[in-house]
Amino acid sequence: MSAAVAATETGTAHGSIRREEAQASVGATTNTGACNKLFSFGIMSDVQYADIPDGHSFHGIPRYYRGSKHALHRGVTGWIDQDVDFGMHFGDLIDGYQPKSESRAVLQALKAEFARLGKPVYHMLGNHCLYNLPREELNTQLGISGVDGGSYYSFSPHPRWRFVVLDGYEVSVLGWPAGHPLHEQAKRILDERNPHENKNSPEGLVGVARRFVRFGGGVSAQQVAWLQHQLADAKAEGQRVIVCCHLPLHPDTCLGTCLLWNYDEVLKVLQGAGNVAATFAGHIHDDAYALDETGIHHRVVNAILETPPGRDCYGWVDVYQDRLECTGVDNMQSYTLPLNSQPVVESSSLLAQRSL
Repeated sequence: MSAAVAATETGTAHGSIRREEAQASVGATTNTGACNKLFSFGIMSDVQYADIPDGHSFHGIPRYYRGSKHALHRGVTGWIDQDVDFGMHFGDLIDGYQPKSESRAVLQALKAEFARLGKPVYHMLGNHCLYNLPREELNTQLGISGVDGGSYYSFSPHPRWRFVVLDGYEVSVLGWPAGHPLHEQAKRILDERNPHENKNSPEGLVGVARRFVRFGGGVSAQQVAWLQHQLADAKAEGQRVIVCCHLPLHPDTCLGTCLLWNYDEVLKVLQGAGNVAATFAGHIHDDAYALDETGIHHRVVNAILETPPGRDCYGWVDVYQDRLECTGVDNMQSYTLPLNSQPVVESSSLLAQRSL
């Protein structure tokens, strides 16, 4: 059961600000306790650049393939102006329609845009990334240094905080050669759960069962065990945790087709840990938000790709002891996400979702 977000205790949407307002806000303090800001990080998702004419999504929404690079440039400039401590891009840097002979050159050009920040930028793999280049090459080029060569990892930008980045395509038919154990596991899952010859089609599947499509994926048992260890270790260190993944982790933030295959298993781990503050994701090309029954905020970030030329779609998160202030510019929504005062979250009946 869910309800529209309407109060600060459940997470409040504030609309967005224009680029000029963002520039004017540099150095300003608009909230009590602003001097207690711990750190800040930039957010953007789904650049999906391609050197091709503009097109449309399957639902007829315009896609600005070449313009996305200009929006990326302005977004990084905004991060620089705000002096964020690091940036995060939530996957799908290059679009699947990008001519593959030029994918490597395009990736270098996009990396150069992020490098302008002069600070770390953390990436995660999306389905469009894997349409373009091999997994190992993406890991190397995007600085993804995961466990045993994998694409999931963690980092701690502050003694009281840890970020855990999941690989939502570890169990997937994307990014692995035929015959690889994880490819074969994904193939079996799709054969069991999706009756269509075209596994990209969710036709006839209902609700969250629609997630079993070829452009989706899941996390392995090994990654789930690693996640449990990360959360337990963070708790022992007195750290709150933010979990990031290209695919959304909560069913109230998206249509079923966009969910992580084993979102329910991962969500159970997150909710049982007691120190997870929020999750961030991309993939759905829209802003979305839900608050689950244990007090975890679930935020999905809008796509640069579908932002009209001259418009913006980026933001930053200011982290305080008692809240996350998420400021979105232009086409990205802003939120205040209150944090529970205690590291162990008490269960509640609250479940909130912003209307899509």
